[in-house]
Amino acid sequence: MSESSQASSPSSFFNLHVEGVGYLNRVRTIKPKKGQEFLACHVAALRGSDSDVSYTKFDCRVSGADAQEVVRRLEADVAAEKSVIIGFRIADIYPEMFTFEKGERKGHPGVAIKGRLLRIKFAKVNGESIDVPQPARPLERDSVPF
Repeated sequence: MSESSQASSPSSFFNLHVEGVGYLNRVRTIKPKKGQEFLACHVAALRGSDSDVSYTKFDCRVSGADAQEVVRRLEADVAAEKSVIIGFRIADIYPEMFTFEKGERKGHPGVAIKGRLLRIKFAKVNGESIDVPQPARPLERDSVPF
């Protein structure tokens, strides 16, 4: 392949997206020693039967202007321990090992599922719907030709 055809061909990515409904928790601004600060949160995604709900927890960096706007708007409600439920899209999930630093499990290994919160489709605070921005164009479904 010539250099010019490599430069003009689009990049290829394999995208992994998780969509669901869950509770928004622990909204915070992270200020790393190196690099720019960023908005982060936890999402406790609901799964299973509505009569016996289980949760999968995601530790997310909030990406995208619309998602950041909504999370910042909901931050006070989360801090006030109100029930904040969102419809979400999380991308690029991966596990990260850590060691518990306090509590009953101090010193034991644990795993966190990390990802990027890309979109909030809807939000409810104590059961009341909150307006959230919708993308100007529908999000494309990613497909990979083989």
